Amino acid sequence: MGEFISALEAAGELVRIRHPVSARLEVTEIADRVMKQPGGGKALLFENVLRHDGTRSPYPLAINLFGSKRRMAMALGVQDLDEVGARIASMLELKVPEGFLAKLALLPRLLEVAKFPPRRFTGAPPCQEIVWRGREVDVMRLPVITCWPGDAGPYITLPMVVSRDPVRGTRNVGMYRVQVLGPDSLAMHWQRHKGGAEHQRVAQDIGAEKIPVAVSLGGDPAIIWAGSAPLPNDIDEMMLAGWLRGKSVELVRCVTQPIEVPADAEIVIEGYVNPREQKLEGPFGDHTGYYSNADYYPVMHVTAITHRRDAIYPATIVGKPPMEDAWMGKATERLFLPLIKMFQSEVVDINLPIEGAFHNLAIVSIKKRYPVNRAK
Repeated sequence: MGEFISALEAAGELVRIRHPVSARLEVTEIADRVMKQPGGGKALLFENVLRHDGTRSPYPLAINLFGSKRRMAMALGVQDLDEVGARIASMLELKVPEGFLAKLALLPRLLEVAKFPPRRFTGAPPCQEIVWRGREVDVMRLPVITCWPGDAGPYITLPMVVSRDPVRGTRNVGMYRVQVLGPDSLAMHWQRHKGGAEHQRVAQDIGAEKIPVAVSLGGDPAIIWAGSAPLPNDIDEMMLAGWLRGKSVELVRCVTQPIEVPADAEIVIEGYVNPREQKLEGPFGDHTGYYSNADYYPVMHVTAITHRRDAIYPATIVGKPPMEDAWMGKATERLFLPLIKMFQSEVVDINLPIEGAFHNLAIVSIKKRYPVNRAK
């Protein structure tokens, strides 16, 4: 992520803020105004963040890294987001099999995931240069932000939450908001249709007492975006990220949990979820500009925090559009359009407009090939 920030700065896409700014509400107020500027404004690097207790954080905070069409393209290593879709479209020029199930079987080959499987990192991983255990563990030592006045507390807003199916062992990476409940406890907001929630249900069914979980922050921007991608259950987000970046993601085992995270992450919070323990999470100022209601979600117990020696804390905010997440949604739109067209051949193009918070409204252009003859 440090290389990405340097590239943004060289391209005139980043502003450094050296004046002291509080992680409670002030970071959000500034970032919100910048995100609503024409084209998404600039990426921001806050170098002097004041934590909630008023002390200065040793970690800079980066926000709005993906908040424009240009920066989102840079994050995926292309000049234009349509280039990514074109890579998939070129694969679709091969003979596509007939039948829905045959097309489903083609998906892994279309993404060429077999060429870029995750690999084990050898040597001392950057994300574990510093390790906090035991009494050292305190999530609020990081510059975690409180976004909006009505929020229930500080939230980690740009995480890659890594969990595994307790039976099958398959990995899921999801981008869920994470509320800080205390120094070593977090509320894990994985909704019932998300991969992490499915792992929780499986653990309940088999009577498992713990689910190992890791919250990975930062790293290669393609990996961060892949954590937000709406992938089928059997396609690994790390494989998608490897395909996007043209090289395999290198993973390392956590120091206290049997789960793997990207070796080049900035910060990793390790712990476990008791599948039967829940606490009240929220309210939270959400994508639409309204607060989502409080509800019960599982608790993550933190067993360690590891980070780079020169770690940068990544964050984002959501709220009334336009916001940074809209541009991440545009990348999803462009990447998945060829796959949508493969299954629905009448589709010409699709637009997930920013005004619909990019996932509440879709405008679809079609070329009608199979008119319906209505009975008179």
